[in-house]
Amino acid sequence: MEIFSTVCPRNCYSTCSLKVRVENGKVIGIYPHPDNLATPEGPCIKGLSYVERANSPDRIKYPLMRSSEGNFKRINWDTAIELIADKLTKIKQQYGVHAVMYFAASGMSGMLNSVSSEFWRMFGGATTTYGNLCWPAGLEAARLTLGANKHNAPWDLENAKLIVLWGKNPAETNIQEMIPIEKSLEKGGKLVVIDPRRTPSAERALYLAQIRLGTDGALALGICRELIRNGWVDKEFIDNNIIGFEQFCERTEAYTTERVAAICGLPEKAISQLSELMGNTKPMTLIPGFGMQRFSNGGQTIRCLLAISAITGNIGKPGANWHYANLQSYVFDSIKEPQSYYPGNEAPCFRRKVSMARLGEDMLGLTNPEIKMIWVERGNPLTQNPDIQKTREAFRKLEFRVVVDQFMTDTALEADLILPAKNMFEQSDIIGSYWNPYIQLKQKIVEPPAEVKPETEIYYLLANRLGMNSDEIEKNIPKPNDMAIEAFLLKHLGRFPELSLEKLKLGPQLANSHQEIAFSDMLFPTPSGKIELYSEQARQYWNVDPLPDYVPLTPDAKYPLQLMSPNSKNRIHSQFGNLKIIKQFETEALLFIHPKDAANRNIPDHETVLLFNDRGSNEVKVQFDFGLRKGCVVLSNGHWALEGATPNFYSKGRETDMGHGTAFHDTWVEIKKQKP
Repeated sequence: MEIFSTVCPRNCYSTCSLKVRVENGKVIGIYPHPDNLATPEGPCIKGLSYVERANSPDRIKYPLMRSSEGNFKRINWDTAIELIADKLTKIKQQYGVHAVMYFAASGMSGMLNSVSSEFWRMFGGATTTYGNLCWPAGLEAARLTLGANKHNAPWDLENAKLIVLWGKNPAETNIQEMIPIEKSLEKGGKLVVIDPRRTPSAERALYLAQIRLGTDGALALGICRELIRNGWVDKEFIDNNIIGFEQFCERTEAYTTERVAAICGLPEKAISQLSELMGNTKPMTLIPGFGMQRFSNGGQTIRCLLAISAITGNIGKPGANWHYANLQSYVFDSIKEPQSYYPGNEAPCFRRKVSMARLGEDMLGLTNPEIKMIWVERGNPLTQNPDIQKTREAFRKLEFRVVVDQFMTDTALEADLILPAKNMFEQSDIIGSYWNPYIQLKQKIVEPPAEVKPETEIYYLLANRLGMNSDEIEKNIPKPNDMAIEAFLLKHLGRFPELSLEKLKLGPQLANSHQEIAFSDMLFPTPSGKIELYSEQARQYWNVDPLPDYVPLTPDAKYPLQLMSPNSKNRIHSQFGNLKIIKQFETEALLFIHPKDAANRNIPDHETVLLFNDRGSNEVKVQFDFGLRKGCVVLSNGHWALEGATPNFYSKGRETDMGHGTAFHDTWVEIKKQKP
């Protein structure tokens, strides 16, 4: 029996450090790793389920090729590599490299993911994606305002006297954050939650403001107006560190409590009370969730919220914090901000790019050349991308589809060739976090099944089969052995002498560049060197108002219910939901609805209904939720389409106002009873 230190590499706030028990070459136990101050009490149910995930009988363990009858049959690796190389060569010769699309998402993070893009560069180019399904509107809003995305260390949160969870539900999606929140409350701190749902995170809150979806920017501007009118701002901080305050004051004048109450569906008294609390309780940490910026007005909304922290002086001090994204541990990334077309940061010329938010529509619209082949890794776009029908149509139009995955997902089922992917325990890599400040080693602790090859090895074999330059291969793609992987990682670690593989094997480490209290030096890497409430870059790059502003959504008059698709405590997007341990807690997809909305449609609790709009319709079972704001329904994201329950049947491919994000929540639907 051996115990190893490692880290969860999923697209999740916590990025938990783990202790993993291995016996006879099998993972048999997952335990807490106390050396990580942000995640000392161990992982969530998903992290514990790695024992089943690593040993699942449903795992894909060898290459599979679609037969002429439409079924999948087992083939060997030589055949698989030969087939891919032949397709790539012929398509490149006949149509050019941009007829091949390389699609990668965030299913497994790590430094070695850079090998993939290097392969496609060596191939001569490919069509890729720009933007992101997750958080770039908020990242860009913070970059425009503060100049960088970083926040105080998670454990500093216990120093806050007021914590505002605005559209975030850490009790289910960032459970480690509840530890310092609880410590703050024990010290007399106060918790406020602003959310259309009464989530488990709200159970300890002093206030719960159940706001109308997509109106958060108006509420933030209304709060700022009250802060300014009542003198509840930090004038010295503003004078020293903010530009655009005078223009911002003028902007807020239109957002009276009466007007904001009508927009947001809140009592005027609640707006006044929230404003007084935020203006007179210091230090305050404001924590916006990622879901709130997944509206078409998401970037401007985040700028409005950030203004509250700025004008009250709650930045750069213990317990005073804008707590959105902390990219300080992404020390190996050359680009930390959204994939945008900034001067000096243009996309590499060998790429032709399509929008991640409009994947299906853009793929179908490409000509000269059309897309003929796609390679998918670390992603499940036929579940997770908007407007699944168009994405599926685009996939089925292709001549050849390769999917690299561990399980038979919606996307894998559409493939012509499926390649088995490594799991997190089968290859070493270095992982950063967008919440805690640690750099961590996800070390190899077991051997993969005999016919499973890590993506790095797949690319190595393919590069050699295609006859690519041997010096380029040697430089950019590690040889398929553990020593070569460690050498690759060590090469990048060389820039940071305080880090080493030996130290990282013992547990999480901090780089010397880490700033425990973000912006404590009051250095803001914006064009002015100050916090920019007025941002010319906002106008220049995104054609939005230089000042934070509320932009109303455009409802769909035919469909009265607004669909939310938040993350679930039981899945990380579309991962983990297929495991038996998870199915114990979530046996099927459920559509949550307020009982009054159901009663208006004569629908009883637990009834199976038809959920529909112009883009799709499917049956789903409803569950009453008295804690949900009327007028909206909730179907958590990540349910597979093959189960008929993914919310992306109904979402439209639409970008956010900045950052090339994805406006999932600009989605309206209706439900009706099925005929008896």
